[in-house]
Amino acid sequence: MTDPLIRPALAPAPSVARSLGWADYALLDSGDGKKLERYGKYTVVRPEPQCWWSPRLDPEAWAGADAAFDPTDEDDSGRWRESRPVPDTWPLAWGEARLKARLTPFRHLAFFPEQAANWAFIDRRVRARAAPPRILNLFGYTGVASLVASAAGAVVTHVDASKKSVGWARENANLSGLDERPTRWICEDARRYVQREVKRGVKYDGIILDPPKYGRGPTGEVWRLFEDLPGLLKDCAALLSDDADFLILNAYAARISGLSLAHLMEDLLAGRGGSIDWGELALVEESVAERPTREIGLSFFARWTGAAGTGGPTPA
Repeated sequence: MTDPLIRPALAPAPSVARSLGWADYALLDSGDGKKLERYGKYTVVRPEPQCWWSPRLDPEAWAGADAAFDPTDEDDSGRWRESRPVPDTWPLAWGEARLKARLTPFRHLAFFPEQAANWAFIDRRVRARAAPPRILNLFGYTGVASLVASAAGAVVTHVDASKKSVGWARENANLSGLDERPTRWICEDARRYVQREVKRGVKYDGIILDPPKYGRGPTGEVWRLFEDLPGLLKDCAALLSDDADFLILNAYAARISGLSLAHLMEDLLAGRGGSIDWGELALVEESVAERPTREIGLSFFARWTGAAGTGGPTPA
């Protein structure tokens, strides 16, 4: 029986979980409300309103990008303008995970590079377990976090409400040579799936939550972050095994903070020990001599690390 007086130790100050560039990705420059990035051999320009500062590279570097995204509204939709042909998809990699990048109508390229800090966290935690952990990835999108966990040895359940996204995730698994791993690919509303798992008494050793601000399930279910997150996180807490290792929560909504996510997590994990770190996920610009490093905070996060798992807070 859990002791309600036991609570996770909340980090007293926020941390920045930094995602540096890697072989297939780099944040080359930023400024004037945009960022210049390299995805494999292609460079793109995407809007980033919070980049109020001035770019550092010459205008020619920006003008030479293969594609630039022109937004049409405030919901991230718009169209890509190509200065030279860009293929429908092209392969990229992060560690053992392989994925197909593509120019989507929602300004991103079918994955979020700032999540690399979380992928590294997941990889470390899974590899540190003595036995293969069971990992649940909700709102799993194109599956990079699922593939990182799977490649590290986890048994993964990947859930997303979009049939297209689940299909992309399975393509990435095949590209990664992980299609024979014990992974379940489920197209369903995250809340409904989690509620059924609670009733079944199923347990997981790690849970990844990356919900949108607003979304719809496969049969018309409506997801609203501020209304629905507390209930979903409560059910996720019930799914954690006695020696669970981690619970990761991300949120991109502007009216939320890492501290609010951490306090919600602390409240719903009453009866458990461990620790919670919280703060921002940030992309770090490519390092150039004699140029101070700049970073773009893109998402808030809270991460619980279980006392019965590999233990202790994890540095960003």
